[in-house]
Amino acid sequence: MSVSAGMSRIDHAPLLERAFDLEFGEQSYRIEGIEGEIPSWLKGTYYINGPACFRKGAVAYRHWLDGDGQVVALKFDDDGVLFTNRFVRSTKFVEEEQAGKALFRTFGTAFEGDHLERGIGIESPVNVSVHPFAGKLLAFGEQGLPWELDPSTLETLGEHTFGEQLRALAPFSAHPCFDPESGEMFNFGVSFSKRQPSLQTYRFSRDGVLLYRRRLAIEYPASTHDFILSNQFSIFYFSPYVLDVERIMRDGFSIMEALSWRPELGSRLVLVAREDGTHQATISLPGRYCLHLINAFEEGPRLFVDLVELDRPVYDQYQTIPDLFSDVGKGRPVRFIIDLETKKVLEKQELAYDCAPDFPTIDPRQATKPYGQFWMLGISKTGEPGRKFFDELVHLDWSEPQRTDLYRVAAGSYLGCEPIFIGHPDRREEGVVLTKQFDPERREDTYLLFDSCQVGAGPKARLPLREAVPAGFHASWAPS
Repeated sequence: MSVSAGMSRIDHAPLLERAFDLEFGEQSYRIEGIEGEIPSWLKGTYYINGPACFRKGAVAYRHWLDGDGQVVALKFDDDGVLFTNRFVRSTKFVEEEQAGKALFRTFGTAFEGDHLERGIGIESPVNVSVHPFAGKLLAFGEQGLPWELDPSTLETLGEHTFGEQLRALAPFSAHPCFDPESGEMFNFGVSFSKRQPSLQTYRFSRDGVLLYRRRLAIEYPASTHDFILSNQFSIFYFSPYVLDVERIMRDGFSIMEALSWRPELGSRLVLVAREDGTHQATISLPGRYCLHLINAFEEGPRLFVDLVELDRPVYDQYQTIPDLFSDVGKGRPVRFIIDLETKKVLEKQELAYDCAPDFPTIDPRQATKPYGQFWMLGISKTGEPGRKFFDELVHLDWSEPQRTDLYRVAAGSYLGCEPIFIGHPDRREEGVVLTKQFDPERREDTYLLFDSCQVGAGPKARLPLREAVPAGFHASWAPS
């Protein structure tokens, strides 16, 4: 049993270490041996980004967020499915490849002689998300600007400054939001100054022109991963997960070591006007944790904000590789209903699924609009001791709060990436959900394609890969 010393002998994720000790190569080939049927209307390219390469020379990375980004593409066309994967040639990746060893401190790993970007920040491994935007394909990391890739070959073309509208040190998150009607992109970054922490917000036209960059004061330097749009607002959930950046710069700490959970400070919902980036309201909440939001929309005088609220932070459960999620807390999808005049919470609704839900996804055409359905991953053994990993695909609907449509992989297998909804181009009610299953015993990866309304019935198609690829974080879809 491969569980680290000092940890409970109970192991709900046997052989999980194989997801992190594989050497991930770079390939391009037509997928063979597809089982089941791929819908004829499914034409376009699926992209996903995730950490790979968890050892550099003598340094073994400790945290899931530490690995260098590798992007996977599945191109669905008349000839079948073309698979391509390639590392993002970031500054960190290139310089460490040339040196043959780790050089830069990472999210969860500090080591003797490690470097910071310009002495003040973590050099981004560009390993969180990938999105088509303004005719380009951009890979995003948790720190720093995105990197542009060739959308077909995934060759790295360079750091993307939006036509020199932004500089390299601009705080810029890995979670942009896109308006499905205007094509505009919104993003944010947090400046973690102890004395004057701030939220910086960005708005870009569909052609990539920076329309504004605004700076807003915030109460504490909160580690914030995600946000969401409604028609009127950019909406942020600030959890009291506080980053002391001086401990990184002065004391040599990793980001993980410099974070502290301060629930007594309370959480905040912050509403920012999309039109001009001005602050509209701050709503105080109990001290809970939110990593990912789901969707938001207005109906008459009310604002609906949907998100996954957890008992406590989850980043500590990404460490130490490979013994992940050993003490993961519960959480639930929640809906805050807010009065737009008073900016007060009228009601909070919760759905019943509480097995550490994460990576929620919706039909992107429904972003900022009233909707019902969404999909996410869960961990069936939440609440039990021992390491574990995502093994459930869950389909929920706000209009049917008691119904849970759920698929669980076979014991000893794991779901290895954010699920993504891909909708029929002409029929809104029809779509598929795509995610990936890892079989560690065979060291095999298979992409699974589900009917979006019946995930519990099992996959409609299985797309086996020649070799396993990294467990990915965030995905996107570019229709042909």
